Amino acid sequence: MKFRQASRTMGIHLGRLLPHDLLALLARIAIAAVFWLSGRTKVEGWFGVSEGAYELFRSEYRLPLLSPDLVAMLATSAEHLFPLLLVLGLATRLSALALLAMTLVIQVFVYPDAWPIHLGWAVSLLYLAGRGAGALSADRLLRIA
Repeated sequence: MKFRQASRTMGIHLGRLLPHDLLALLARIAIAAVFWLSGRTKVEGWFGVSEGAYELFRSEYRLPLLSPDLVAMLATSAEHLFPLLLVLGLATRLSALALLAMTLVIQVFVYPDAWPIHLGWAVSLLYLAGRGAGALSADRLLRIA
C-alpha cells in the first residue's frame, strides 16, 4: 500500500514538473532535429538536392515502384518541411503522421535492422500525433488544434 501511494505521489510531482506542453515541445524539437539534419546532408547550398543524394536513392535506398530521383526530391523536401512545421508547432499532427509514414518506409524498405532507432522516432511521432503540439505552438495560437 505504501509503495502504491509513494508511486502515485511521485507521479503527481513528475506530472507537474513535466507537463504535456513541455514534453510536446521537447518531442517536437528532438524529432525535428533528426529529420532536419538528415535532410541537410542531401542538399547543396540552401536547397539543391545533391547528386550524392540522388545516387543514394538509386543505389542504397531503392524503393519499389517509384523513381529514385523523384523519391530523393520528395524525401529531401519532407525532411525539411515537416521538421520546420514541428518546431513551429504548426500542423503538428499532420507533420508527425507524415514523418511517421517516412519512418515506416525507412524501416521496411531501407534499414530493417534499425528498428530500435525507428521505434524511438515512432514513439515521439505517435505522441505528437495523438496528443498534439501543446500550448507552446502555432497550432494553439491559431486555434487549429
